Amino acid sequence: MEFRTISRDGVTIGEVISDEILFKTVPEGTDFVGNLYYAGFDNVVLDERNVFPDFFDLKTGLAGEVLQKFTNFRIRVAIFGDFTKYGGKSWKDFMLESNQWRQISFAPSREAAIDALLK
Repeated sequence: MEFRTISRDGVTIGEVISDEILFKTVPEGTDFVGNLYYAGFDNVVLDERNVFPDFFDLKTGLAGEVLQKFTNFRIRVAIFGDFTKYGGKSWKDFMLESNQWRQISFAPSREAAIDALLK
């Protein structure tokens, strides 16, 4: 895993670069968020391909627990990718609601995710 720094409009964004799933459990997710915090990132862009598929099933609780860690550490995160394969109504409603608050965003592309963090 690597971090790339993106600077735009006076905002610094950390982009996580990896060929692997970054976390599969809540403790691994907590460590991941902690690493971002200690790396000094307040805004993070993350590709959904690096997120364990169970994250997108709200019944597992993985999304809720890990996203709460982002909130606790005051790190804004924008996850980008193709979310159509996670077709449940609950997931779609969760994404829509999250996007309204700007702490956690879901976007169709990397550029859209970066734009979400610039707002």
